[in-house]
Amino acid sequence: MFDATTIICVRRGSSVVLAGDGQVTMGEKIIMKGSACKLRRLHSGNVLCGFAGSTADAMTLYEKLDAKLQSYNGNLTRAAVELAKDWRTDKMLRQLEALLIAADRETTLMISGAGDVIEPEEGVIAIGSGGTYALSAARALVRHTEMSAREIAEAAMQVAAEICVFTNTHLSVEELNSDKS
Repeated sequence: MFDATTIICVRRGSSVVLAGDGQVTMGEKIIMKGSACKLRRLHSGNVLCGFAGSTADAMTLYEKLDAKLQSYNGNLTRAAVELAKDWRTDKMLRQLEALLIAADRETTLMISGAGDVIEPEEGVIAIGSGGTYALSAARALVRHTEMSAREIAEAAMQVAAEICVFTNTHLSVEELNSDKS
């Protein structure tokens, strides 16, 4: 787990939403910035990606994932597996400290340097220090409401920000819809 941020991805109906807070912390006591954007669109905007962990490491991983997406014609699962393999076995990449969530119109994945490529159950996954709080809130909302993916992601992030000192309410949100080209 990374004491740095909260990123959540919620898939519901024809939408997939990625949301992240804006807090950047240094150590355990200093908030360096409150409005950072930890989300990116990759592969010509067709893949949403968010990170928890070291910013420089995440930027490297974004570049590597985007290159893999190009190599595998946008196949997110294949690109993620190949990135995880490289991340785990490459001497330099192995040192990177971050977790990624990547989602396209059909697939959501969490990718780690340990070689994990995990597709969530119930269409919800979260990472970072507030990830378990956001995940719990989102699962409850998915099960017991008719809220949209965006509404669930925003509400879950609010809950995480109320509990986790490394999470704030300055949200960045990205959304893809299956019914849009």
